[in-house]
Amino acid sequence: MNTTTLPNARPITAEWRDFLALTKPRVMTLVVYTALCGLLVAPAPIHPVLAFTAILCVALGAGAAAALNMWYESDIDAKMKRTANRPIPAGRMDRQSALHFGVGLSFLSVILMGMATNWFAAVVLAVSILFYVLVYTVWLKRRTPQNIVIGGAAGAFPPLIGWAAVTGDVTLLPVLLFTLIFLWTPPHFWALSLFVRSDYAAAGVPMLPVVSGPRVTRQQIALYTLPMAAAAVAPWPLGLAGPIYGIAAAGLSLVFLLLSLQVLASKATEPAAMKAEKRLFAFSVVYLFAIFGMLVVDRWMLA
Repeated sequence: MNTTTLPNARPITAEWRDFLALTKPRVMTLVVYTALCGLLVAPAPIHPVLAFTAILCVALGAGAAAALNMWYESDIDAKMKRTANRPIPAGRMDRQSALHFGVGLSFLSVILMGMATNWFAAVVLAVSILFYVLVYTVWLKRRTPQNIVIGGAAGAFPPLIGWAAVTGDVTLLPVLLFTLIFLWTPPHFWALSLFVRSDYAAAGVPMLPVVSGPRVTRQQIALYTLPMAAAAVAPWPLGLAGPIYGIAAAGLSLVFLLLSLQVLASKATEPAAMKAEKRLFAFSVVYLFAIFGMLVVDRWMLA
């Protein structure tokens, strides 16, 4: 438990729930899931205990990156309605405690991954943490509307890490999975940013809807959906996955494309009226879960 005395204020006492909140558990769910799928489709066996440890390390690493993100962006979080109740801006935790927690988790996750599986996977995990914190959070987030495009690579590492934990290398299939998440991230986050753009504007974050407006953002969502769909289906014609996955990926990607076209046709300017954008954002989460799940089903049924 960490306490820090602030001028004219009572000591801040952070509870375990606050440290858990620092790790962004809801975001971590998708990170852990895609890493697990990458591990399960890898072409080699792994002991269940080591598999559990590898996924635990991914969770710890993701939590560490999230904690360091909240530490660095506490000033921004305080200005946005959807983040104002996070531990630091809400006054339940001091920044130094968040920094120590994030750094400690980072080292623990990387060292444990290296000792339990292999050091290649540990290096990839370390790169993912550093990319999210230094490239996305520190460098891109406040400087360019392309922040989520380049920064999207940070969230694309988990299947690479899961695969590498088993095999000690990276081949074409995990690279395609990385590419899928990388291309999925912009339409996913831009759909969200369309109906919370006032928050980003208030915080001075140059998200695309704030800088270029809803019309350009909707166009970009539709454009990014096309290569994303191609990356999703690619493992099938390349012989890296079977028809179960291929047909599912094609069908899910078609739905995603139709929803993105609805967003493109939308003229809504008020968040309450942005039903198409909210549908796409909600489906985008289901889409990624389903795509990766079907890859595992396909691999196991063809084994």
